[in-house]
Amino acid sequence: MSEIKPTDAAVPDEKEEEKDWAAAKAFFDNLKTHKPRPPKPRYAVTIAVSSRTLFDMTAERKIYEEEGVEKYVSYQVEHEQEPLNPGPAFPFVKALMNVNSRLRELYPDSEELFDIVLMTNNHAQVGVRLINSINHYDLTIERFCMTGGNSPIGYLKAYMTNLYLSKSADKVTEAIEEGIAAATMFMPDKEIELSDTQLRVAFDGDAVLFSDESEIIVKQHGLDTFFEHEKEFENKPLAQGPLKCFLEALGKLQRKFYAKNERMNCPIRTFLVTARSAASSGARVLKTLRSWGLEVDEALFLAGAPKGPLLQKIKPHIFFDDQMFHIEGAKEMGTISAHVPYGIGQKYHRGKLIEQPPKNE
Repeated sequence: MSEIKPTDAAVPDEKEEEKDWAAAKAFFDNLKTHKPRPPKPRYAVTIAVSSRTLFDMTAERKIYEEEGVEKYVSYQVEHEQEPLNPGPAFPFVKALMNVNSRLRELYPDSEELFDIVLMTNNHAQVGVRLINSINHYDLTIERFCMTGGNSPIGYLKAYMTNLYLSKSADKVTEAIEEGIAAATMFMPDKEIELSDTQLRVAFDGDAVLFSDESEIIVKQHGLDTFFEHEKEFENKPLAQGPLKCFLEALGKLQRKFYAKNERMNCPIRTFLVTARSAASSGARVLKTLRSWGLEVDEALFLAGAPKGPLLQKIKPHIFFDDQMFHIEGAKEMGTISAHVPYGIGQKYHRGKLIEQPPKNE
């Protein structure tokens, strides 16, 4: 899984890198601009978003699929002065920018900030419309990766990505296989008002923050065996899941606010929203987080109840879950949801095994 970036580990050619950054900083500081300077990738929490998650490109995608890439590029060039509408990741990105503003107030010279990278397989000709749209909404996105039809996944590690958000389930699966936290984003069925002062992130537990080891027992042996197993291994931490390192990155930034006595006014709030029962299987989850040195602000154990109504109250900027039926229920009630295609849950839907295609001999 993607790791938190080192703050003191030796880096090849570190002196040369520091010289380059010092020169870049001096140049940037001399520019007359209200836009803040991007942080060093080595210290930043890097969020890579695809163009179709940042913006609603449904109409443009239809042209691409029905008429081909040349018509698609021509359409984008012809309409490059028209800003694209916000997509599912847009509120999340705005909330990240708000956290950065608060961090800069408390730590003017700190490089420990969110850095947002546009990661897209769009062609460079489409870049002008993307840039115009970003500037139209006054978004702070300075790093682009446009791969001209090729998959951008190979660049994620080079950009030191902590989280990758895409509309392509295949690309997200590929990123997770490469050890990078990733999820497929979905636009909610209705719009609800979200906080503009606090980043709110909700996580499922098993197969998201934690591995799917316990979920395998539920699926294969039932709840009673699962409860017995969790009680027996209550003091054994669960293995990490694909999103553990992103929670770790959020916690690192939260502690910067706590150090300034801003815990009660922290612009980041995290939620664990799990289908587990608290009394029967909750202790192992909380002890696992404690063993990792991590915490969540709120832990909500639903004992199998639907997550949608509770998420409607939380109003997160993003909700991560490995089960598509939880994603579907959440987005029906207005929650911006992100599917994590990881673990045994991908073989099931609403508890029933999905028929797998026969393997070719």
